Amino acid sequence: MDVQSSLEQLLVRFLDFLPKVIAGVVVFIITLYISAWIARVVKRSAERRAADPEIVILLTRGTRWTLIVLGIIVALEQVEFDVTGLIAGLGIAGVTIGFALQDVAKNFIAGVLLLIQQPFEIGDVIKILDYVGTVQEITLRTTDILAQDGRMVIVPNSEVFINPLMNYSRTPRRRIEISAGVSYDSDLNHVTQTALGVLDDLDEVLPDPAPEVTFREFSGSTIDFVAYYWIATEGAGLKEANVRQAKDAGMKALKTAFEAEGIEMPFPTMEIRMEQREK
Repeated sequence: MDVQSSLEQLLVRFLDFLPKVIAGVVVFIITLYISAWIARVVKRSAERRAADPEIVILLTRGTRWTLIVLGIIVALEQVEFDVTGLIAGLGIAGVTIGFALQDVAKNFIAGVLLLIQQPFEIGDVIKILDYVGTVQEITLRTTDILAQDGRMVIVPNSEVFINPLMNYSRTPRRRIEISAGVSYDSDLNHVTQTALGVLDDLDEVLPDPAPEVTFREFSGSTIDFVAYYWIATEGAGLKEANVRQAKDAGMKALKTAFEAEGIEMPFPTMEIRMEQREK
């Protein structure tokens, strides 16, 4: 009788619990369908707004998994599972795991923020830390840059996010600077007019803003100046080689023009006087 009574009680409990299990399973299945449908809606909406593929993926997956997690919590509540205790346990475990994987989590969060803010895109020429190169790939952990010398630089997203970043591809033009010096005997107005004339004739130089020559200091053997001029970077995109070529062309043109006009660009010199003393 005791065994039969126990079996009957077990059967009654099972029959009482069965509807809750079915309700939980139904809630979970419905959650899967709803999350998939909403994720597709979010994807189509993002694509219609011409969002980048990385942003589309981030929004789609984030939306779907958020709804799935909420659906699991609701499903567990149907079977009277202690969700609060589970969340507390996950919180303690999360803190423990967070300390162990804080660098990974930091790079992941920085990667998400970079994908949302989009300070640069694949193909942009950027400078981060001491590296200048073309962005090859952006993941949730790292940013891959092809440096000028051909090396592939993999920078953690946390470093990209917290450090100053220069995006050369986001500007339509870039300024070139050439520093040089002329002798103290030079006519500085003549130097200015000669430099401006030769820079105006270069194909790479933009007329607006116009080139500029500014004298900055009296050094040991020269009067130093800086020549400024602008080149276009919009259109095909900025390549660092274009900047180097534009500076190379400017330096060659200035030297040739100064030689033709008799403007001296002296080397640093030092005068040594030797005196002979009578014994």
